[in-house]
Amino acid sequence: MTLRQLRIFIEVCDSGGMTAAAEKLYMTQPSVSQAIAELEGYYNVKLFERLGRKLYITAAGNRLLSYARHIINLYERAEREIRAISENGILRVGASVTVGTCILSEVIKTFLNRCLNVEVTTTVNNTKVIEEMILSDKIDIGLVEGFIHSPDIIEEPFYDDELVLVCHPKHPWAAKGYIEPEELGDCPFIIREKGSGTRELFEAKMAVAGLKWTTVGVYNNAETIKNAVAAGLGVTVISRLAVEREVQMGDIKIVEIKGLRFMRKFNLVYHKNKLSMPARRV
Repeated sequence: MTLRQLRIFIEVCDSGGMTAAAEKLYMTQPSVSQAIAELEGYYNVKLFERLGRKLYITAAGNRLLSYARHIINLYERAEREIRAISENGILRVGASVTVGTCILSEVIKTFLNRCLNVEVTTTVNNTKVIEEMILSDKIDIGLVEGFIHSPDIIEEPFYDDELVLVCHPKHPWAAKGYIEPEELGDCPFIIREKGSGTRELFEAKMAVAGLKWTTVGVYNNAETIKNAVAAGLGVTVISRLAVEREVQMGDIKIVEIKGLRFMRKFNLVYHKNKLSMPARRV
């Protein structure tokens, strides 16, 4: 899945057809059709139904359209913010683990394609470490999913994210597809390390709901946690973005928790004294 494919998909939806979208995008109609076919193949779903000469978006297409608009807005917002910092020099970017895993590379790639004279250095760590690096002037901006505690750091939300409960496909919860919140206390959890935004939100929501859990593993990256869940070693609560591929492949299963959702925002963060700050010169 690429930004180009998502932009074409959005234009097809907005224009009401592939021919109209091709005209607006200055593309050939077969190229537009190919991009849609590639998306359908990637997600293994039909995005449109053709009845007569008209296209009708499917339920899966409507769901993807919502995500596609969010993703495109995310990249455009991040690019504007980064470009506003400087046109030249070195830009030091820090990202928390989920952001770094799921979207950082595409954001930086898009930025560098348009700002050839800027050198970008990146660091990925948990939110607590990224916050400390901003305060100690080790990075210029951060893209984080966790809570920021310092009043000296400005936060600007740019993307809505959701944590979901996932388990092994043969776990008893997988067949049901949902559980009652009270059932969480009976299952071993694999969680992120202290300082992680994912862990902080999970613990805060569980505390507010008065729920307890058993920890069987603490890991500092999403890939290790997903592998552990896929091996049947426990369950976890993790960003929906981080498990899209594993869910599609059938390696893990998302389970709904009745009456309990883990919603959060990804934030662009920077020191209050660095508004419109120039990048450091090479």
